[in-house]
Amino acid sequence: MVTKGKKSIFKLKQRKLLMIFTRNPELGKCKTRLAASIGDQAALDIYKFLLDHTVAITKNLTVSKEVHYSIKVRENDIWDPNLYDKKQQYGDDLGLRMEHAFTEGFSKGYQNIIIIGSDMYDLEQKDIEHAFTALESQDYVIGPAEDGGYYLFGMKSLNSQVFKRKNWGTETVLQDTLKDLQNNNVKLLEERNDVDYYEDIKDIDAFQKFLR
Repeated sequence: MVTKGKKSIFKLKQRKLLMIFTRNPELGKCKTRLAASIGDQAALDIYKFLLDHTVAITKNLTVSKEVHYSIKVRENDIWDPNLYDKKQQYGDDLGLRMEHAFTEGFSKGYQNIIIIGSDMYDLEQKDIEHAFTALESQDYVIGPAEDGGYYLFGMKSLNSQVFKRKNWGTETVLQDTLKDLQNNNVKLLEERNDVDYYEDIKDIDAFQKFLR
């Protein structure tokens, strides 16, 4: 027998989807810009630390969740298959990979879909919950990153335009995305710092153990 409360949670999860894009944590293949300053092993250790943080802030969300691997789906890792559906990213650049993921999500019937990366130490569960709430009344929700990109992007129906003609990984991504959406209702969240360079973490206590 399913209680009324469980039915409500089920309906909520069916309507909302969180997609987490992640790189496979392999030595020399992740956080390469950070590794240029602190070495491959320290960069890998930091990325694994960030992955653990991402699990911690998403595992209790009452939405459907998918983790999208950059290279290969891993069966026995930190992502509990009972909580996260595991997917493979497809596409030659980040825009095509995100477009594919959103297309698949909307084709399944989800109405509110949000994507995040897996390297945001400056992000908490409540921030993602706030983003889903904002998407109830807005067409789009965006979390601006300090480097000119974004750490979170959400929409209610597929708009492939936002994934085209972007110089991914540069400071123009957010600006160009907002130009695409200038005639839509967009909720901008608080600006946050993602972890790409040594300067992003050098003054944060949680990372000092990796920098010794």
